[in-house]
Amino acid sequence: MRIDAAYALATAADPGHTVRAAFAARFVKEQDPMVLAALVLATAETTRAHPHRPATTWIREMWQDRAQAPEVRLAAAIGWLCLTDEPAPDTLHTTVGVLTTEERARAMNALPMAAVNDNKLGLLRCVRRMLHPEEPEPYSDAPWAPWR
Repeated sequence: MRIDAAYALATAADPGHTVRAAFAARFVKEQDPMVLAALVLATAETTRAHPHRPATTWIREMWQDRAQAPEVRLAAAIGWLCLTDEPAPDTLHTTVGVLTTEERARAMNALPMAAVNDNKLGLLRCVRRMLHPEEPEPYSDAPWAPWR
């Protein structure tokens, strides 16, 4: 429910940055890594609609912070890529490469990014499309695919 609430609020108009402030306040109190990841993605979504340099900087710091849960770091890497035109640094490629696994993709299916391809490893597709758009799609939609 907290994930859905964050996602719904992320789409709300936020010219006064009150929604983003609420995400930040909840992030400090939240314990669940999946909800934390959802809050990072929601912050990125609202920041895309209402640019705020400190939020973009905070999201960049999240993917670099090894003390954060892997889900948070991965969500922050994706969020940061959505907020910037800067090329992805090598450290981001390395971080995403280490953190992006099929097991984590299955665990993160509750997050909005999982909506890619009917919740079948949407995280893996999202990362591949963002970091390696020139590569062919490696995930088959065949009925025998192991993640179906």
